[in-house]
Order: sequence, then C-alpha cells, then structure tokens
Amino acid sequence: MSGARDRLTDALYGLGWAAVKKLPEPVAAALGRTIADIAWKRRGKGVLRLEANLARVVPDAGAERLADLSKAGMRSYMRYWMESFRLPTWSQERAAQSFSAKDLHHLTDALASGKGVVVALPHLANWDVAGVWVTRALGVPFTTVAERLKPETLYDRFVAYRESLGMEVLPHSGGSAFGTLARRLRDGGLVCLVADRDLSASGVEVKFFGDTARMPAGPALLAQQTGALLVPVTLWYDESPVMKGRIHPPVEVPETGTRAEKTSSMTQALADAFATGIADHPEDWHMLQRLWLDDLEERRT
Repeated sequence: MSGARDRLTDALYGLGWAAVKKLPEPVAAALGRTIADIAWKRRGKGVLRLEANLARVVPDAGAERLADLSKAGMRSYMRYWMESFRLPTWSQERAAQSFSAKDLHHLTDALASGKGVVVALPHLANWDVAGVWVTRALGVPFTTVAERLKPETLYDRFVAYRESLGMEVLPHSGGSAFGTLARRLRDGGLVCLVADRDLSASGVEVKFFGDTARMPAGPALLAQQTGALLVPVTLWYDESPVMKGRIHPPVEVPETGTRAEKTSSMTQALADAFATGIADHPEDWHMLQRLWLDDLEERRT
C-alpha cells in the first residue's frame, strides 16, 4: 500500500508539472483558487492546523476572521504551487519582473562585500519565485537545501525542477550539506535557506509570537563559521501579479558569548524578523504543520 501511495503521489505531482504549465495563466490561477477553496471547505487536518497557527499570529481574531485568514492562506498556498509548476516556462523578462523588494541594498551590499551571504526565509509566499528572480534578474547563482521526500522519485523531481531554475540543491540528510554550504560561502557565494521550522534535536528554541518554537541553527552557525552575512528576507503577495518582499538588515554576530549563546541570539533575531513579516501578511504564511512546542507536546500525549 505504501509503495502504491508513493507512486500515486509522484504521478500527481508529475501531472501538475506537465499540465499546469501548459494552461493559460488566468486559467491556472483560477484552478488554484478552486482547489484551495475545496480544500478549505473540507476542513482537513492541514486547514485546521493552519487556523490554529494563525490564531497565535493574530490572537485577537475571532472565529470569522480566522476562517477568512485560513481561506486566504489556502489560496496563497495554491498560488505558490501554480506558480511553481509554471516557473520553468518563464522568460528572462518575466522572471526579472516577478519580484519587487524593499531595501534591496541590504542584499546587494552584502553580495558585493565578497564575504558570502546566507539568506534565511520563512514559509511566506513563494521563495522559489524569489530564487528565480535572484538567478535571472541579479544573475547570482545560489545553493540551497531540500528535504528528502518520499518517494525518492518525487525528491528527484524537485531537485531537477530547482536545478533547472539555476539553483544548486543539496539533500538535507546525509551530513555533508553543511560542509558544502560553508565552502560556497567562503568562496563568496550565496546560500538560501527556509528557516522557520526545525523539529530536530539540534534546533534552537526561540520566542515566536509569545510562545516557544524551535528553528534551525544552521543559518547562524554558517555565518559564525565562515564570516558570511546573515540576511533575513520576508515575502508576500498583494493584488498585483508581482510578488513583494523585504530585505531586512543583516543579523550581527554578537561580540561576546559562547558559540551556543551567539547561535541562540542570532536565531532569535531571525525569528523576530520572520514574525514582523508574518504579522504583516499572515495569509501568506504557509505553515500547515505543528510548530510551537506546546502543540508538539499535545500530539505526544
């Protein structure tokens, strides 16, 4: 049964990549909204978890406001998928016009420093669109990490897809990713990591919307070990077809403290930057999994 389910999952994603990218863009967008609305009306585990997470982000929201946010959130999530299926067909011009960033100088100055740059993002809007914009508009290649998915053929699809967009993709598991990322940074390269959820034992506890969550230590450790600049980025959609973003000021490495203390301080600074972007655009935060430690404890009991 597991093998059959894996094959079905892979086939559905393959169908998405093959079919959606051939649709006219307005048709693909409308299809995404329809799928999102159907999923939202079914009130499955993902939708309920999204609403529970949004309740922490917008604590004063009543049931009607949370329902509206989760519906908009599912539409945003499906927009991510519809865009991602179509990204390989985008022209150089379309890619260059797909993203508009506030305070872009924080990124361009960091890249010009030659020290290497770690960009850290939460699950907001479409980080793949931002990545395509970096490779095609700025002409800067970068390295990222992808979680190994099951089935393996689906993981291979994602790697091939992102590599076709100009990204170097490393597997999250296996133990060699950190060393490769560090070498890229020492060479003055760019590393981009989605960094708002970490359930591993090496995750760093942070205060996030008033409660404790765990986020990956990797971005802060890479910056400390290589001297690279650590730059938070938050993204959002508005009514226009152009995705928006904010490049936050680089997170500084504390001058004093142990390595663990520095890592904790820097990861908290990332969490604070992420929280600012998520609070401003909660409907674009695609967090359909448990994140806060209290929620994880509830699942275990």
